Amino acid sequence: MPGLIGKKIGMTSVFDENGNSVPCTVLQVGPCVITQVKTMETDGYAAIQMAFDEKKEKNTPKSMLGHFKKANTTPKRKVIELKGFIPDWKVGDIITVDYFHDDPWLDVSAISKGKGFQGVVKRHHFGGVGDSTHGQHDRSRAPGSLGGSSYPSRVFRGLRMAGRTGGKKTKIINLKVMKIIPDDNLLLLKGSVPGSKGSYVIVESPDRI
Repeated sequence: MPGLIGKKIGMTSVFDENGNSVPCTVLQVGPCVITQVKTMETDGYAAIQMAFDEKKEKNTPKSMLGHFKKANTTPKRKVIELKGFIPDWKVGDIITVDYFHDDPWLDVSAISKGKGFQGVVKRHHFGGVGDSTHGQHDRSRAPGSLGGSSYPSRVFRGLRMAGRTGGKKTKIINLKVMKIIPDDNLLLLKGSVPGSKGSYVIVESPDRI
Protein backbone atom coordinates (compact mmCIF):
# COMPACT_ATOMS: atom_id res chain seq x y z
CA MET A 1 0.00 0.00 0.00
CA PRO A 2 1.17 3.58 -0.57
CA GLY A 3 2.83 5.12 2.44
CA LEU A 4 5.68 7.21 3.81
CA ILE A 5 8.62 6.80 6.16
CA GLY A 6 8.39 8.41 9.57
CA LYS A 7 10.03 8.57 12.96
CA LYS A 8 8.43 8.07 16.34
CA ILE A 9 8.79 11.24 18.42
CA GLY A 10 6.83 10.32 21.54
CA MET A 11 3.34 10.50 23.01
CA THR A 12 0.99 13.28 24.02
CA SER A 13 -2.74 13.86 24.41
CA VAL A 14 -5.24 16.05 22.58
CA PHE A 15 -8.88 16.91 23.12
CA ASP A 16 -11.42 15.61 20.61
CA GLU A 17 -14.63 17.33 19.50
CA ASN A 18 -16.44 16.03 22.59
CA GLY A 19 -13.87 17.40 25.02
CA ASN A 20 -12.35 14.00 25.83
CA SER A 21 -8.61 13.68 26.34
CA VAL A 22 -7.26 11.22 23.76
CA PRO A 23 -3.76 9.69 24.09
CA CYS A 24 -1.84 10.06 20.82
CA THR A 25 1.48 9.08 19.32
CA VAL A 26 3.45 11.85 17.62
CA LEU A 27 5.19 10.87 14.37
CA GLN A 28 7.42 12.94 12.13
CA VAL A 29 6.38 11.79 8.66
CA GLY A 30 8.51 13.10 5.82
CA PRO A 31 9.76 14.90 3.97
CA CYS A 32 10.54 11.78 1.92
CA VAL A 33 12.53 11.99 -1.31
CA ILE A 34 11.92 9.72 -4.30
CA THR A 35 15.36 8.24 -5.05
CA GLN A 36 14.37 5.67 -7.69
CA VAL A 37 11.35 4.66 -9.75
CA LYS A 38 11.31 0.98 -10.70
CA THR A 39 9.24 -0.20 -13.65
CA MET A 40 8.32 -3.50 -15.24
CA GLU A 41 10.50 -2.75 -18.24
CA THR A 42 13.71 -2.03 -16.32
CA ASP A 43 13.37 -3.99 -13.07
CA GLY A 44 10.63 -6.56 -13.64
CA TYR A 45 8.30 -4.98 -11.10
CA ALA A 46 6.81 -1.59 -10.34
CA ALA A 47 7.78 0.20 -7.12
CA ILE A 48 8.97 3.50 -5.75
CA GLN A 49 12.11 3.84 -3.66
CA MET A 50 12.08 6.66 -1.13
CA ALA A 51 14.52 7.95 1.48
CA PHE A 52 14.10 9.81 4.76
CA ASP A 53 16.17 11.47 7.51
CA GLU A 54 19.46 13.26 6.99
CA LYS A 55 22.78 11.43 7.26
CA LYS A 56 26.34 12.72 7.32
CA GLU A 57 28.21 12.38 4.05
CA LYS A 58 31.29 10.92 5.75
CA ASN A 59 29.19 8.03 7.12
CA THR A 60 27.64 7.17 3.74
CA PRO A 61 29.18 4.62 1.34
CA LYS A 62 30.36 6.05 -1.98
CA SER A 63 27.93 3.89 -3.92
CA MET A 64 25.02 5.38 -1.98
CA LEU A 65 26.44 8.89 -2.36
CA GLY A 66 26.24 8.47 -6.12
CA HIS A 67 22.73 7.06 -5.82
CA PHE A 68 21.54 10.07 -3.83
CA LYS A 69 23.35 12.44 -6.16
CA LYS A 70 21.30 11.11 -9.09
CA ALA A 71 18.18 12.04 -7.17
CA ASN A 72 19.66 15.50 -6.46
CA THR A 73 19.33 15.07 -2.70
CA THR A 74 21.53 14.75 0.38
CA PRO A 75 22.40 11.36 1.95
CA LYS A 76 19.59 9.74 3.91
CA ARG A 77 19.49 7.19 6.70
CA LYS A 78 16.39 5.18 5.82
CA VAL A 79 15.64 3.83 2.35
CA ILE A 80 12.63 1.63 1.53
CA GLU A 81 10.55 0.48 -1.43
CA LEU A 82 6.76 0.67 -1.62
CA LYS A 83 4.35 -0.59 -4.25
CA GLY A 84 0.94 0.62 -5.31
CA PHE A 85 1.50 4.34 -5.83
CA ILE A 86 -1.08 5.73 -8.23
CA PRO A 87 0.53 9.17 -8.90
CA ASP A 88 3.38 9.27 -11.41
CA TRP A 89 6.14 10.30 -9.05
CA LYS A 90 9.53 11.22 -10.50
CA VAL A 91 13.04 10.91 -9.10
CA GLY A 92 13.78 13.86 -6.85
CA ASP A 93 10.17 14.58 -5.90
CA ILE A 94 9.54 15.36 -2.23
CA ILE A 95 6.49 13.99 -0.41
CA THR A 96 5.41 15.53 2.90
CA VAL A 97 2.84 14.64 5.52
CA ASP A 98 0.21 16.43 3.41
CA TYR A 99 -0.01 13.20 1.44
CA PHE A 100 -2.33 11.90 4.20
CA HIS A 101 -4.59 14.95 4.48
CA ASP A 102 -7.63 12.99 3.21
CA ASP A 103 -7.01 9.79 5.19
CA PRO A 104 -9.03 9.38 8.42
CA TRP A 105 -7.34 6.05 9.28
CA LEU A 106 -3.76 4.86 8.83
CA ASP A 107 -1.70 1.69 9.38
CA VAL A 108 1.71 1.80 11.06
CA SER A 109 4.38 -0.89 10.99
CA ALA A 110 7.72 -0.90 12.83
CA ILE A 111 10.10 -3.07 14.83
CA SER A 112 8.64 -3.61 18.30
CA LYS A 113 10.61 -3.02 21.49
CA GLY A 114 12.88 -5.90 22.47
CA LYS A 115 12.03 -7.46 25.85
CA GLY A 116 14.84 -9.98 26.06
CA PHE A 117 14.35 -13.55 27.34
CA GLN A 118 10.94 -13.78 28.99
CA GLY A 119 8.80 -16.49 30.52
CA VAL A 120 5.49 -17.82 29.23
CA VAL A 121 3.37 -15.53 31.43
CA LYS A 122 4.75 -12.36 29.85
CA ARG A 123 5.48 -13.82 26.42
CA HIS A 124 2.25 -15.75 25.80
CA HIS A 125 0.00 -14.41 28.58
CA PHE A 126 -0.28 -17.71 30.41
CA GLY A 127 -2.48 -17.47 33.50
CA GLY A 128 -0.47 -19.79 35.71
CA VAL A 129 -2.08 -22.02 38.31
CA GLY A 130 -4.55 -21.03 40.97
CA ASP A 131 -3.76 -22.42 44.41
CA SER A 132 -0.23 -23.29 45.45
CA THR A 133 -1.42 -26.44 47.21
CA HIS A 134 -0.95 -30.19 46.81
CA GLY A 135 2.76 -30.05 47.29
CA GLN A 136 3.70 -27.80 44.36
CA HIS A 137 6.58 -25.42 44.94
CA ASP A 138 7.41 -22.33 42.88
CA ARG A 139 5.42 -23.57 39.89
CA SER A 140 2.82 -20.81 39.55
CA ARG A 141 4.48 -19.31 36.42
CA ALA A 142 5.68 -22.54 34.78
CA PRO A 143 4.36 -23.61 31.36
CA GLY A 144 3.29 -27.09 32.44
CA SER A 145 3.73 -30.29 30.44
CA LEU A 146 5.60 -30.03 27.14
CA GLY A 147 4.48 -33.42 25.81
CA GLY A 148 4.08 -37.09 26.66
CA SER A 149 7.01 -39.19 27.86
CA SER A 150 6.10 -42.30 25.84
CA TYR A 151 4.53 -40.56 22.84
CA PRO A 152 5.58 -38.45 21.02
CA SER A 153 8.71 -38.40 23.22
CA ARG A 154 9.63 -34.99 21.87
CA VAL A 155 8.49 -31.39 21.98
CA PHE A 156 6.29 -30.35 19.05
CA ARG A 157 7.52 -27.51 16.87
CA GLY A 158 5.85 -24.19 17.70
CA LEU A 159 4.98 -25.07 21.30
CA ARG A 160 4.56 -21.90 23.35
CA MET A 161 7.57 -21.71 25.63
CA ALA A 162 9.87 -19.12 27.18
CA GLY A 163 12.22 -17.28 24.84
CA ARG A 164 13.22 -14.02 23.27
CA THR A 165 10.34 -11.55 23.19
CA GLY A 166 9.79 -8.49 21.01
CA GLY A 167 12.16 -7.09 18.42
CA LYS A 168 9.92 -8.19 15.54
CA LYS A 169 8.14 -6.33 12.78
CA THR A 170 4.69 -5.42 14.04
CA LYS A 171 1.81 -3.70 12.31
CA ILE A 172 -1.04 -1.78 13.93
CA ILE A 173 -3.99 -1.17 11.61
CA ASN A 174 -6.74 1.45 11.56
CA LEU A 175 -5.26 4.12 13.79
CA LYS A 176 -7.37 7.27 13.80
CA VAL A 177 -5.73 10.47 12.56
CA MET A 178 -6.26 13.06 15.28
CA LYS A 179 -4.22 15.96 13.90
CA ILE A 180 -1.80 16.86 11.12
CA ILE A 181 0.73 19.68 11.51
CA PRO A 182 2.06 20.36 7.97
CA ASP A 183 4.63 22.99 8.95
CA ASP A 184 6.61 20.48 11.06
CA ASN A 185 5.55 17.31 9.17
CA LEU A 186 3.96 15.97 12.36
CA LEU A 187 1.21 13.39 12.47
CA LEU A 188 -0.80 12.60 15.61
CA LEU A 189 -2.41 9.14 15.70
CA LYS A 190 -4.78 7.86 18.36
CA GLY A 191 -3.22 5.22 20.60
CA SER A 192 0.22 3.67 20.52
CA VAL A 193 2.44 2.43 17.70
CA PRO A 194 5.26 -0.15 17.79
CA GLY A 195 8.84 0.80 18.51
CA SER A 196 10.75 3.07 20.83
CA LYS A 197 11.31 6.81 20.60
CA GLY A 198 13.45 7.69 17.62
CA SER A 199 12.73 4.47 15.75
CA TYR A 200 11.59 4.46 12.13
CA VAL A 201 8.04 3.57 11.17
CA ILE A 202 6.21 2.97 7.91
CA VAL A 203 2.89 4.81 7.73
CA GLU A 204 0.51 3.35 5.15
CA SER A 205 -2.89 4.34 3.84
CA PRO A 206 -5.34 1.40 3.87
CA ASP A 207 -7.79 3.26 1.61
CA ARG A 208 -5.41 3.55 -1.35
CA ILE A 209 -4.64 0.63 -3.62
